[in-house]
Amino acid sequence: MTGNNSLNLVLLAVSAMFKTALLIRDNPRRHTAEEFIGNTLAARFGARHRDLLRIAFLALMLVPSVATADPLVTLPAPPFELPVLPPVSGTWTVMVGAEGASTPDFEGAKRSMLSPVPIFSIRRAGSTDQFRGPRDSPSIALIDFGDLRAGPVGKFESARKQYNYSELNGLGDVKAAIELGGFVEYFPVDWFRTRVELRQGVVGPNGTVADFSADFIVPVIQRFTVSAGPRFTWESTQATSPYFSIDTVQAMASGLPIFNAKGGAHSYGAGAQVSYRINPQWEVHSYVEYQRLLGDAAASPLVTLRGSPNQTTIGMGASYAFDVKIR
Repeated sequence: MTGNNSLNLVLLAVSAMFKTALLIRDNPRRHTAEEFIGNTLAARFGARHRDLLRIAFLALMLVPSVATADPLVTLPAPPFELPVLPPVSGTWTVMVGAEGASTPDFEGAKRSMLSPVPIFSIRRAGSTDQFRGPRDSPSIALIDFGDLRAGPVGKFESARKQYNYSELNGLGDVKAAIELGGFVEYFPVDWFRTRVELRQGVVGPNGTVADFSADFIVPVIQRFTVSAGPRFTWESTQATSPYFSIDTVQAMASGLPIFNAKGGAHSYGAGAQVSYRINPQWEVHSYVEYQRLLGDAAASPLVTLRGSPNQTTIGMGASYAFDVKIR
């Protein structure tokens, strides 16, 4: 089997699993994380999904045959370049992938569900191998000095539908959100990374979110790495209120008391990840992230009466890196 056919097989399998996961997410009678962990994938999802996993695993074993000495794609030069940024022309390394994560039904919920999570990042080819943390949003490292990287970042938050969760009855829907902004990450030493993301909502809730993270990175054996560190999130009132405030109409419809949620310190926590690099292109990983809601997010009646301030995410995934050349 050729490298291109193998890559197409992976993309087909991943696409099918994403569609299946999205159907699970949209079904109000979804399985909880406890049910998912307590039963095997085969017993829970049936032969069709088991076959998809086999196909993806087979393709994962075959794709390392893809040659990467030359760029996979060559693009024309951009019509213009900004003088304040390094030239875009050259070779870039693109990382794409997918995760399956057991995440809270909604922020502040007690129960969890299985959700698909995309992986995407771009960096200069030949730069230091990039560490990716579980909370990193899709980003492009336009500025790359090896130990210091910066560039644009974006994040998508799916809509919160009240009919999907009994806890949200009467609270109305919250539109999907697209947040755009920038990130800066710094490696003071090879085994420690700090990262800050500042994002502004441009679609849906238009609040501001700042994510802070730090990770200690420990290579245990060749290709096998363990990382862990603290997390902190700050949100503006515009980012917090749509999810945790309860107005008069919502209070009458839901039976919850009126509450006006304001922004500020939103959550703190910690995360850990183990990753294994199969070859220069493929990497697999597993992680756990915990966050404790703070301030008005934790004090909202939605959380105190129907949910929990303790939020845990468990996931695993795979990523594939390839080079793109811009003339």
